[in-house]
Amino acid sequence: MDYLVRGMSKDGFVKCVAIRSTETVRRGAEIQGTTPNATAAFGRALTAASMMGNMQKVENGSMTLQIKGGGPIGTIVCVSDAVGNVRGYVTEPKTPLAEKYPGKLDVGATVGTDGTLTVIRDLQMKEPYIGSVALASGEIADDVTAYFAQSEQTPTACALGVLVDRDKSVKVAGGYLFQLLPDAPEATISALEQGIQKAGAVTPMLDKGMSPEEILQTVCGDLGVDILEKQEVSYKCYCSRERVSAALLSLGRGELEEIIAEDKAFPVECQFCDTVYTFTPEDIREMLEKA
Repeated sequence: MDYLVRGMSKDGFVKCVAIRSTETVRRGAEIQGTTPNATAAFGRALTAASMMGNMQKVENGSMTLQIKGGGPIGTIVCVSDAVGNVRGYVTEPKTPLAEKYPGKLDVGATVGTDGTLTVIRDLQMKEPYIGSVALASGEIADDVTAYFAQSEQTPTACALGVLVDRDKSVKVAGGYLFQLLPDAPEATISALEQGIQKAGAVTPMLDKGMSPEEILQTVCGDLGVDILEKQEVSYKCYCSRERVSAALLSLGRGELEEIIAEDKAFPVECQFCDTVYTFTPEDIREMLEKA
């Protein structure tokens, strides 16, 4: 079971969230058919999107994370609901193997650094909030940290980890986000920095079987942490035949009449999941009549 926990440091100056996203990343990788480097990059983005979506706390809101770095993976798009359930896709899932050293996948080389990280927040208002920053490293956690610092003026520490096993399956995945609240004293900042350094990389913590609660407690260290909420999350797509029908109609009458003229079934596969919706010429004719 994947889940995330939200917490607050005992002194009330640090809010935090940690997640175990192993099954979510496994499902996303299975749907997209990713090679190991793409799995690691896509998995980190799904993990970050889940935490960021949950942190919004806007009922029926959503958060889209788009990463376009000019690397072999092309564009990564992940969408989270207000709970933290996510879905996503990559434009080039079959990326070549790139390693920093044997056994360590080079996610930065897969994503690239010549591009942007964009966050689109649907807060159920007239217009969505859109923030965009230049990619810092392509490692995704660094880029999320830079996004919060530059676009939302919030000092943030982000760590993301996806461990791809020798058989190319996802062994573990997860991460954390720590954010300083306004007027945090130097003692709090220093204690958090020391806690992050002492805890080390997040992937070994996940690989040891540490829970999200234990990860927050470890990183907070001397600050201490109060766990405020625990929330199950998963890979979840909201596609439906009605939504796909609406997308088809947007192609325009001319193109749809060409599809009808071919007189054969027209399959449409959801880019976020492996569901295929099949429309007969009669289905499309009926849609046009209703429109």
